[in-house]
Amino acid sequence: MSNPAIDTNDFKEKFIKGLELTFKKLLATKRLTDDTLIFSKNGKIVKIKARDIKD
Repeated sequence: MSNPAIDTNDFKEKFIKGLELTFKKLLATKRLTDDTLIFSKNGKIVKIKARDIKD
């Protein structure tokens, strides 16, 4: 049987890569429509234009 720690690390890496890919697609779409992304920074809401975010 496989080691659970290895399976967890593999899943974690795949999950993070999926999140990065999803964010890149979201950013590309928002740039096309010149839209704004909304984040939370230290408990405060921050609005940033998609074109201002570097890859």
